[in-house]
Amino acid sequence: MKKSKGKGLLGLLIALIAVGVFGYFGYSTAPDIKLGLDLAGGVSITYQAVGEETPTSEQMSDTIYKLQQRVQNYSTEAEVYQEGGNRINIDIPGVSDANAVLEELGKPGSLVFQDENGDVILTGDQVSSAKAGYVKDNTGNNQYIVSLTFTDEGAKKFAEATKANVGKRIGIVYDGMMYSNPLVKEAITQGSCTIDGMTSFEEADKLASTIRIGSLSLELEELRSNVVGAKLGQEAISTSLKAGAIGFAIVVIFMIIVYLIPGLAAAITLCLYVGLIVVLLSAFEVTLTLPGVAGIILSIGMAVDANVIIFTRIKEEIGLGKTVKAAIKSGFNKALSAIIDGNVTTLIAAVVLFWRGSGTVKGFATTLAIGIVLSMVTALFITKFILYALYTLGFEDAKFYGIKKDKKVVDFLGKKKLFIAASLVVIVAGLAAIGVNFSSGNGALNYSMEFKGGTSTNVTFNEDMSLEDISSKVVPVVEKITGEAGTQTQKVAGTNEVIIKTRTLSVEERQELDQALVDNFQVEAEKITAESISGAISKEMKQDAFVAVIIATICMLIYIWFRFKNIKFAASAVLALVHDVLVVLTFYAILRWSVGSTFIACMLTIVGYSINATIVIFDRIRENMKLKSSKETLADVVNKSITQTFTRSINTSLTTFIMIFVLFIMGVSSIREFALPLMVGIICGTYSSVCITGALWYMMTVKKGKE
Repeated sequence: MKKSKGKGLLGLLIALIAVGVFGYFGYSTAPDIKLGLDLAGGVSITYQAVGEETPTSEQMSDTIYKLQQRVQNYSTEAEVYQEGGNRINIDIPGVSDANAVLEELGKPGSLVFQDENGDVILTGDQVSSAKAGYVKDNTGNNQYIVSLTFTDEGAKKFAEATKANVGKRIGIVYDGMMYSNPLVKEAITQGSCTIDGMTSFEEADKLASTIRIGSLSLELEELRSNVVGAKLGQEAISTSLKAGAIGFAIVVIFMIIVYLIPGLAAAITLCLYVGLIVVLLSAFEVTLTLPGVAGIILSIGMAVDANVIIFTRIKEEIGLGKTVKAAIKSGFNKALSAIIDGNVTTLIAAVVLFWRGSGTVKGFATTLAIGIVLSMVTALFITKFILYALYTLGFEDAKFYGIKKDKKVVDFLGKKKLFIAASLVVIVAGLAAIGVNFSSGNGALNYSMEFKGGTSTNVTFNEDMSLEDISSKVVPVVEKITGEAGTQTQKVAGTNEVIIKTRTLSVEERQELDQALVDNFQVEAEKITAESISGAISKEMKQDAFVAVIIATICMLIYIWFRFKNIKFAASAVLALVHDVLVVLTFYAILRWSVGSTFIACMLTIVGYSINATIVIFDRIRENMKLKSSKETLADVVNKSITQTFTRSINTSLTTFIMIFVLFIMGVSSIREFALPLMVGIICGTYSSVCITGALWYMMTVKKGKE
């Protein structure tokens, strides 16, 4: 007995030491985590098109998209958008040295391919990609190359040029300077080629970078570079950290009160989880933004959910008369399929979003993927290790674990018509609100500056304003006039200039803002200028996000179909996702919530949360179908499955809701705009999982006559 208690004590000490070690490393590495533009700011570079003629909208759009792809290599959270008629801004987070960024990014100039006579045979915009690499030669040494791929038009021209210049050289000229002059060995007709002869990978990479930046539709010149203030204000991080800590503490206390000893094991595991995720964010150099925080919140919710599923199973097994030790083993085994299916389904979505998405979508997917893998490992292995250690330490009585007895089965299906009707009423109301908003000229939704652009106001103050002063003194004055949060600021390095970005202001509002700045800060009115800017979320980025969500949904559908061997499970789950998105969209339309860069992350979080809750119920239906007696009807099985998982659904939703609610109460205005839709989404996701998905599956199954 003493020997076993000694093992238990040793195991618990190992777990606590691990919490302490990773907590220390997490605390030490937290300052090294790269923060996005919304949380910490960065630098902003403004380019201007060369030439007297104003570029066309197509040229500007194409150049912006190509620059966006270019700066993705520097940071996935970088933003590119139009200012005025011929200027393009690039905002890059987590850096303060604009010169270093300019050197890395390169100068967007004019690139041409020319023959030995100096005739231009190809222009830079006919190159679709350029990548540095290496191949092994016959002696095993590295030969550094640049791989080029051309557009359809470029491939045709390059084929004709190489056919006519075999044995001659074709030079790559950038801004009048010859960067490479490779020899044409044969006609190149397949639309791609390689350039060799580089002495190092760095030389090859520099040439590839020059070709990429020279493939823009426009020739650009640098106009200015600024220091960018955090979009959400300097208080956003500190208040969010406090809110997160308080919310986490409440969740830990809740778990211990409700689940006793298993709750204590979960609390220790969750502390370890937080330390590990901070270390991993720093190790993988992930740029953390508000959408990224959403991914972490979702993964923490799933980590709590995994523990709740396990502990509920343990209670059930004890209620069936098993010993505590046998119940722990059986509880983990029976919970395994639901945890794996729920996490893998969401992980599939995260991988697809990272692969196909861009900007904030990719940041969300990165943190979500890291969090999901970590939550699965900690719940299935670390929680089990700690729970067995506590059991061995002497907590062997069933009273420390709780006993779940069979509850009276609730007839959820009997109310399915009421539930579906209520959902349809809400969705129809949302669609009607969208129609009314659109017809009245206010826009279907209340799109923010990131989506539809806005007004950029340049102000020269009488003193050098710090970022903290701008956030605490200037921004409130601006938002009093705009009537909404989300004001962005940039400080021009070495000057007293500050650039203020807001939604599109009317002439009257611009005049009112100018007067407010004069009255509050005694600035000179003639030193205030304003221009229109385009949205940071381009048309192509929206399309990328939409395509990513569609592909992710299809992949999730296929996985659920494969795992449950029934297409109706997959169809029901996807319909529930559509339901949740439409319901939350209804709130956006009716209450005119601002649709900004966090909108996509909010919707993706809601989808991930909903699919996980649905999987748990479907897993129980699948299990109960195997145990179905001859007297039980299909409706009995569905009602019993929903009733058995109801406590899990409520407790998981409650813990996640608590964290976001504390964030909503304590956060700054922009954080509250982010937290509010998430709270609605959690409530909606729980409702659809409990009241809608089971009913949809039942109706599909009965309709096919397979009961």
